[in-house]
Amino acid sequence: MPRPFYLDRAEQLVVTPSECVGEGTGREFEMLESLLAPGGLVLLRDSVEWEGRSLLKALIKKSALCGEQVHILGCEVSEEEFREGFDANINSQLVYHDLFRDPLNWSKTGEALPGGPLGVLRAMYRRTDPGPVTIAFDSLSWLLLHLPCTTLCQTLHALSHQDTCPDDSYPVKQVRVLGLLHEELHGPGPMGALSSLAQTEVTLSGRVGQASAHILYRRPRQHPTHKIQWFSILPDFSVDLQGGPSLEIQPHPDPDTPLVDPTTLLTFNLHLSKKEKEAKDSLTLPFQFSSEKQQALLCPGSGQATSHVFYEPDAYDDLDQEDPDDDLDI
Repeated sequence: MPRPFYLDRAEQLVVTPSECVGEGTGREFEMLESLLAPGGLVLLRDSVEWEGRSLLKALIKKSALCGEQVHILGCEVSEEEFREGFDANINSQLVYHDLFRDPLNWSKTGEALPGGPLGVLRAMYRRTDPGPVTIAFDSLSWLLLHLPCTTLCQTLHALSHQDTCPDDSYPVKQVRVLGLLHEELHGPGPMGALSSLAQTEVTLSGRVGQASAHILYRRPRQHPTHKIQWFSILPDFSVDLQGGPSLEIQPHPDPDTPLVDPTTLLTFNLHLSKKEKEAKDSLTLPFQFSSEKQQALLCPGSGQATSHVFYEPDAYDDLDQEDPDDDLDI
């Protein structure tokens, strides 16, 4: 049974993944742990049909229960809406950087973050906390609309590959970067660039009323591995793993149901009539020898030249003796 731990703001506590205390156990714990364990960038790709913010918050909750400090760069929803659903213990470990309220400091109230989105990103990898840290972006799509793709990729690479901080700081134990990306908003260029940076890539989809996570793991010096998990997110942002439909089992047709010929719906005919089949069988192909050519090659006559040119007029030949090469045919 895992031992409980208590968080005290006056002291720093580092908890290993095996000591994490959470509401989910068993298979649920294994799924979240498998997404967070490699570190680096975890890319969550969602769509209009299957939103990914709930899974992002489930991963944030898992990191917070392990005693990690979690930095969140909120761009698309307010801080109050994002924190909704977390209990007080979880919210106390979330350091929220709000770019939603006034991202460009137009109101001049001083509430905007200094330096805008790029300034916040640069400040995140100048931190001095030596313990494991999770950095969550909600979302990378918003940042792509306000920053050049190359700048964002370089910053994500610097965040997810921290092994040491600046000279006056402590070494970093582990950094996890969680990025939510709305894949329908971007072309193949930005999508490919961000995908190449991710150690774990999760594409959300679903079938038969169930959500599925197509997970691609990229480990150093190992072949990429692929896994599919069927799940649902509960109101407290715990994960309920489910058994998805089997991909190998196909439904058998009812023997009483008449089979429909799919070729009947085509705008052209794939079947040949008896007359068309006879015409096809009697057709002489261009590469076939005629009987005259075969006899001439197999039984050459006495005094016949060793080389002979045979010409078989085609049915569509229309030679003009006054213009044999058709250069006057305009």
